[in-house]
Parts: sequence; structure tokens; C-alpha cells
Amino acid sequence: MSSTLQTSLDRTIGRAITDQRIVGTVLLVSQGGDMVYRQAAGFANREANIPVREDTIFRFSSLSKPIVSATAMAMVDQGLLNLDDTVTKWIPEFQPSGPDGSKPEITLRQLLNHTAGLRYGFWEPEDGPYHQANVSDGLDQPDLSMEENLRRIASVPLAYQPGTSWGYSVSTDVAGAVIARACKCSLPEAVSRFVTAPLAMTDTGFTVTDPARLAVPYADASPRPVRMGDLQLIKMPYGPGSIRYAPARAFDTDSYPSGGCGMVGTAGDFSKFLEALRTGGNPILSAQSVHAMTSNQTGGLGPAPGTAFGFGLSVIVDPAAVPTPQSAGTLQWGGVYGHSWFVDAARQLSVVMLSNTALEGMIAFPAQIRTAIYGAL
Repeated sequence: MSSTLQTSLDRTIGRAITDQRIVGTVLLVSQGGDMVYRQAAGFANREANIPVREDTIFRFSSLSKPIVSATAMAMVDQGLLNLDDTVTKWIPEFQPSGPDGSKPEITLRQLLNHTAGLRYGFWEPEDGPYHQANVSDGLDQPDLSMEENLRRIASVPLAYQPGTSWGYSVSTDVAGAVIARACKCSLPEAVSRFVTAPLAMTDTGFTVTDPARLAVPYADASPRPVRMGDLQLIKMPYGPGSIRYAPARAFDTDSYPSGGCGMVGTAGDFSKFLEALRTGGNPILSAQSVHAMTSNQTGGLGPAPGTAFGFGLSVIVDPAAVPTPQSAGTLQWGGVYGHSWFVDAARQLSVVMLSNTALEGMIAFPAQIRTAIYGAL
């Protein structure tokens, strides 16, 4: 390990903890398949004085998306699904109206690359159509069934004609329902069969393996983050909406398995998954499916300047437009419970940053970690 990298990352993490911007965090940095930095810092439960450990379990939120997308791609490899399958092939009752009143078909490809015309409620004001239909974003409403949430989603007209725009949305939740229908099993069973079990991701799934290791979630506040309540609203930094969190959902086995936000796991488990993508997919995916999942699937559409979307993750296509020191082709995304990750294949880097602090752990803190890593390199 480079002493410069060690010193720089230790300093960056220490400052975030001391300044009480982050309550607890785990950071893992791999290069060329070797773990060159690992650190657990701060508290998993501040009030009980329980420190974060490397095996602390976190609510993954949108770290679920690439795992569920990889499950779909593994099923494509085995001929159980096709990227151009229509949703109605598997879920005939799911057919929301288009903005012009038509009934357009949505494909699995459009669900995975977020061009399906769906949306997230947290992008909308409080009187937006998803709120009026009481659609869950996959982070709230314990006990809600998949069937009922699909019905609510389909009751709202699409935001745009499928394939014509990009919009981050509940589409991975719908993809999860497609996966379940196609494999004739539950989504958790499919994810385990095709991804987490082959990779020995023993603490990752839709239920908590060891509740005592689950980190308590916190929300940004001044002078320090506050422990989340039963229903916690956090204002989106972009747009008029708020994210609705129900942390107890992680313990509720009656909550539908949200393909977009519903998983829990450890940094070590997620690092195994990223390394599988970086090194070509073995033992879960073919090289062809990894290429499809990790390449630009949205053309000139995407979440931000210089970026496009693959399946369940963002792809940097023009680092200068972002701007970022990361290489072209870098994969990245995060999670609203306070996480971020990236894979820079050109540098042979896989980086996992998990925290229990939303949204600092998804926005400012990862940017500082990234700067420290590339500064040391």
C-alpha cells in the first residue's frame, strides 16, 4: 500500500468523522485485485457507542440496482429472459398509458437503463402524480406488496414515451417483478441463485442476516446528523421532492423486495461483486453480458453531462465534461442511505464507500475520497 494513499485517506475519513458530517463508514479500495486500503471508522450506533466494523451491514438502497440488473443479465445468459422482452410478456397487467394516452410497450432493456418512462416520487413535489397514487420508491411503506405497488405505478401515465428520454425511476423494481415471473421464484431467490451465492456474498440480500450488525441510519443535520425516525423525510438536493425513508422496512419480511432499493449487505460483499464486473463476469456473467451491462446503453441520454447509463449503473463517457479525474469508461453510482462506489477499469480500481449518513455519504464525502485516491495515485 502506498503510504501517501494511506495517509491521505486516513486524513479524509478522520476529518469527516471529527467534523460530524459522517457518523460511520467503511471504505475499501482494490487495485489490480489486491486490497490496497481498508478502513472502518466512526459509529454503527452512535447512541450505544457501537463502532463500525468492516463486517457492519448497511441498507444498500440503490446499490441494489446493479446487483438486480446483473441477475437479469445472468438470466439472459441462460435464455430465461431477453433484453427486448416486453414487460407485458411477463406481467400482462402492467401497461401504463403513454403521455399521449396510447399504451406503449416497455422492454426489459428500457427498465434496466431507465428509459422506460417511469419516475421516482422523490423527484416530484408533494402533490405529484406518484404521491397522489401513493407509489412507493422502495424505501418506505413497510408491508406493501409488489402486486399493489405495480398496480399503483401502472395507474400513473408515463412521463415520456419509452426510449425517448432518460429518467431515474422505479423501473428496477418493475424489472425485479419481471425476474420473479421469468424464473418462477421470488426475486430474493433469483438474486441469490444467480449472483450472491456464486460470489459468496453471504451477508447480502433482502433480509438482514444478523440484525446486531446492521448500522443505524442517520440523516444530515446541524450541528451533527440525527438518528432517523420511523418515517424520515430528506429534501432532495436537486428538484422539489423529498426522499421518504422507513428504516424498519429492512426488518419487515412482508415488504415487497424492491429491486431498486431493498437490499442490505456489507462493503466486502459489494467489493466482490464489483471485482466480478471488472474482471469479466466470472462466475456470474458472460463477458458479453458484462459488456452490455457496463457500456453506454442510452446514447446521448444520461444522468449528467459526460455520463450515460448502462444497466443499473452510470458510465463516464467524457471525463472532461463531468469533470473528474476518473478514466473514460469508469462505472459508478451510489445509494441514498449514504453510499457511493466506482470501478475505473483503466486504473484497475474498485472502490466501495458505505456510510450510515444520508445524504452526505452519497455526495460530498465520496467526492473528497475520490480526490484523495487520485491525488495519491
